[in-house]
Amino acid sequence: MKQSSGNMETAIIHSGYESQLHHDSLATPLYQTSTFSFATAEEGEQRFAGTCGGNIYSRLGNPTVRVLEERMAAIEFGGGALAFGSGMAAVSAILIHLTKAGDHVLCSRGIYGCTFGLLEMLEEKYAIGHNLVSMTTEEEIEKALRPETVCIYVETPINPTMEIVNLDAVIAVAKKHGLRVVVDNTFSSPYLQNPLKMGADFVLHSATKYLNGHGDVVGGVLVGQDAEEMQTIRFTVQKDIGAIMSPFDAWLLLRGMKTLHVRMDRHISNAKKVLEFLKQEPLVTKILYPHDENHPQFDIAKRQMRDGGGLISFEIEGGKKEAQTFMNALSMIKIAVSLGDPETLIQHPASMTHQIVPEANRQAMGISESLMRLSIGLEHTDDLIMDLAAAFEAVKPHLQEA
Repeated sequence: MKQSSGNMETAIIHSGYESQLHHDSLATPLYQTSTFSFATAEEGEQRFAGTCGGNIYSRLGNPTVRVLEERMAAIEFGGGALAFGSGMAAVSAILIHLTKAGDHVLCSRGIYGCTFGLLEMLEEKYAIGHNLVSMTTEEEIEKALRPETVCIYVETPINPTMEIVNLDAVIAVAKKHGLRVVVDNTFSSPYLQNPLKMGADFVLHSATKYLNGHGDVVGGVLVGQDAEEMQTIRFTVQKDIGAIMSPFDAWLLLRGMKTLHVRMDRHISNAKKVLEFLKQEPLVTKILYPHDENHPQFDIAKRQMRDGGGLISFEIEGGKKEAQTFMNALSMIKIAVSLGDPETLIQHPASMTHQIVPEANRQAMGISESLMRLSIGLEHTDDLIMDLAAAFEAVKPHLQEA
């Protein structure tokens, strides 16, 4: 389903829903039902055979979930979308769909810890290989391909290092070799980046994050270019694994998404003010923000992303002990492993989200012991900066002792 409006702000609110089809309800109704009745036995047979439309069972489709899927397809410029019970369910579904035993997946140098864990399990159990490489140029990507490579899986910006993958290069190589491209677009949201428009085959999100925006839903969404292929995934991988989204979670997501553009603008403006504060702090040794002119891939980020987003990663003097001292000294900012919430959140990737990744791999990804990831919320920036400043003061005695 292509976007019905050329303006993202309008599509976020209106696409995929026609009130006349739902008793003129302005808000999308919550169809909290597990199954649907048929007028006749023959109608039930026809629906299962796919020869007539209509609902069957909420694992196969639900009216509330369908509105979410159509809206996501519209704002990501895709042919179809599927909603899942978590972001990792979406990751699992597309990798299972694209691979078989003996295949190989080429990945960006950094990926989410649980995605790394899934790939390790696929390799151990089913001989589906993978490797993580830098994807700055087409030459680097070409060198990493294997005869058994079937897809290229990337995060951009990468979690948590904010490294930017050159999607133009990835897609050019993929098309040359007949490979599929999957992009985890969670950190940007559809408001800032649309990989399908650039030529990627699939884009996925942890809907838990910016799409929902309120910290009360766990969900995932997969969007693909081809509507028929998305239906194939629905009635094979998703149906048989069963990792579906509940109608209530879809309803919450639809409500949260209506303010995506407004929230993202505030996340971004707050992040830029915090960024300037961090640049002035002597204890900060590295700052990673996509639209910072000092970012190593700033030019690529400017080309791919409409703005820099609401996430900042930074390192401070010292190591794990100093990072944890800093985090423990915060009072308003919460220690939590998510992002995109109204509350500002901070986490320590090496010991939290990426603890499953072996230390050598973490180092190769650029995840140091002093790296922290800050998800900037919607609070007043004066309060955020005051909290951060107090935490920096708390670290100084520990550094002096060392």
